[in-house]
Amino acid sequence: MDILFLEPVFKERIWGGQKLHARFGYDLPYEKTGECWAISAHPNGSSIIKNGRFKGRTLQDLYEKDRELFNHLPSPRFPLLTKILDANDDLSVQVHPSDDYALTYEKDLGKTECWVVLEAEPGAKIIYGHNASSKEELKNMIDNHRWKDLLIEKEVKAGDFIYVPSGTIHALGQGLLILETQQSSDTTYRVYDYDRKDDKGKPRDLHIKQSIEVTNVPHQDITPQPKILRVKESMITRYVSNTFFTVERWSVKNALSLKSNHFKLISVIDGSGTLNDEPLKKGDHLITTGEVYDIHLKGTMELIVSWT
Repeated sequence: MDILFLEPVFKERIWGGQKLHARFGYDLPYEKTGECWAISAHPNGSSIIKNGRFKGRTLQDLYEKDRELFNHLPSPRFPLLTKILDANDDLSVQVHPSDDYALTYEKDLGKTECWVVLEAEPGAKIIYGHNASSKEELKNMIDNHRWKDLLIEKEVKAGDFIYVPSGTIHALGQGLLILETQQSSDTTYRVYDYDRKDDKGKPRDLHIKQSIEVTNVPHQDITPQPKILRVKESMITRYVSNTFFTVERWSVKNALSLKSNHFKLISVIDGSGTLNDEPLKKGDHLITTGEVYDIHLKGTMELIVSWT
């Protein structure tokens, strides 16, 4: 019964920093490390298995060749990607396409995602949505750089959950550390980037035409209501469950035992303990395969768990 511990992939970003080292102890390859691809089988950065009989193989290769570990899922691509993002500076204002658009034009999946805010400096904000009432108005406001009129800002705090369907204009603001669960896609259309320049002094690419085509107009604020289940001293918070993913937070106090009939992506965001006697600590990322039918957790820890 395999529990796969994974080696993250790190990405350099203009807005990144060093919090991933400070908070999780990761050995970072870049001064501006913005993204930890914690559980990934995407071709642009696949996690490597650290333990057991599959040690040294990429998750992408394992999914393609040993599908029985993943409930014989019919999807040709591993469906989910778990990231931790360190917004040491504002991220670009962006939007992601739907599956239909992305598969047609990018040969990639679309990108519906969601965020659990791990840390937020006082006053930290996100951009979530826009004020345009039609595609024509959206184009006009973008063309005329009416960003203050167009973009909707929201203040957020640690513990908040934000659901970001494809077609939603969004951005993380400075001072946020978040865990993101998303479809396994690396397609992003940049709407606005505060006129920043890259390391060669050139303005970063924007994707205005594609952004206008894929943005949902008018904006709809979709905030699922969390469902809370108490199991003795522990608590399970279900943030969202739909065709893309189910995402839960497991707050383990002393012990929590669950039945499982599906492979699960698990990230330890705080505390320590064991899973089926395997040691867990903050910053670990793992998959319980479809062959793990009983999950026994001991300790005091916070886990973000997802599956599709």
